[in-house]
Amino acid sequence: MNFVERTFLGSLIKEDYLLKDTVIQPDQLESARHRELMKRMVELKRAGKNIDLLFLTTLPDLESFGGMSYFSELLSYADLERFDETEKLILDLWKEREKRNILTRAAVSDWEITRVIAELDKINQSKMDDHTSLHQALAKVYEAPWEDQQNSIGVTTGIKKLDLMTGGFQGGEVTILAARPSMGKTDVMLHFAKISGWAGFLPLVFSLEMPEKLITSRLIASTGGFNRVKMRDPKRMLTEMQKNKWSDVIGNLDETNIQIFDGAGQTVAEMRAKTRKLMHQFPHRKPIIFIDYLTLIASTQFYGGNSHSQVTEISKSLKTMAKDFDCPVVCLAQLNRSVESRANKRPMMSDIRESGSVEQDADVILFLYREAYYDKDSEDRSLEIIVSKNRNGPVGTIAANYNEHTGAIEDEKEQRLPVDKNSNNEV
Repeated sequence: MNFVERTFLGSLIKEDYLLKDTVIQPDQLESARHRELMKRMVELKRAGKNIDLLFLTTLPDLESFGGMSYFSELLSYADLERFDETEKLILDLWKEREKRNILTRAAVSDWEITRVIAELDKINQSKMDDHTSLHQALAKVYEAPWEDQQNSIGVTTGIKKLDLMTGGFQGGEVTILAARPSMGKTDVMLHFAKISGWAGFLPLVFSLEMPEKLITSRLIASTGGFNRVKMRDPKRMLTEMQKNKWSDVIGNLDETNIQIFDGAGQTVAEMRAKTRKLMHQFPHRKPIIFIDYLTLIASTQFYGGNSHSQVTEISKSLKTMAKDFDCPVVCLAQLNRSVESRANKRPMMSDIRESGSVEQDADVILFLYREAYYDKDSEDRSLEIIVSKNRNGPVGTIAANYNEHTGAIEDEKEQRLPVDKNSNNEV
């Protein structure tokens, strides 16, 4: 244990940028001395200090940590190449200690079994192994049309007018994509992810609510023009023509190099650590980060139910991550129900739920609106992308075509054809 913690702390001293990226919190270390030292390092880093061996020797209580000799010893344990492995080991050891503590407290206080399970679940959610590459996910479903299914339910946006208005997704910038439920947020996000992947970037999708299997299914449906309902049982429901194009769709999607992380309750620190790891694996691809969605991101601090303060902390952390990695961050957000009570239901800035400092921190804010969502008889099947904030360009509204049956997004055609109400517009 002490060897692992010394390796961890030594690596932090050697490369102090890891203090921002690590998922480990000081209280997750077993040694009291190590906990206190990491707390001090975090405080100093937040104050803008560089944490190196020389600076640590200026601590007023240097001897309480073991003096200069102990810091030198920690530095000798540093192993940057195995930092991810060291983090995982510390996290696993902390989980085991926490589980024992929970079971001990439960026995002493006679907890109900439901409370015990809930507390253990919280511990199990802290993980770094929720990663699935789209290549792996697609390999699992490659034979789906021919197999019986188990019953289980500067990056281009791909939209020319939106690119002209925003310049595409820029490194260091945070884009908030907000809408009411069922308006098409996730489909638009996955469209952006595909387009950026095909353009040579590395799309990292942090899906805090939707599991990887459903993300993959949506990507296949929108790319192949398949009705999403048919994806539940491709063998029985897809036509022969659709089955014949299945392998081409899989091949096209595989070229995106989309990476999916579907763990619930992830923190921004965890996302940073996973992003840095993938950047090393794909050194020739610049990352673009997609997060679904804002208020599901876990905070590193306790705000006593003050969700406004919590969202403020998270939005600032997203901006810091975008700047540190010099990559675009696109984060989805929900809108308040107040939208529904207005005659004009097009969203406004004030509609962002628990907005915190989102309006201030975001570089671009996009809202989605579909007239057909509220008026089922409407001939207008377009999706409005409302650029409500654009730090480096104009604001305005852009229309795109959205097929709610397949999830496909594309540039709006100059001449829209009448909609056949009996058709799902599949290929």
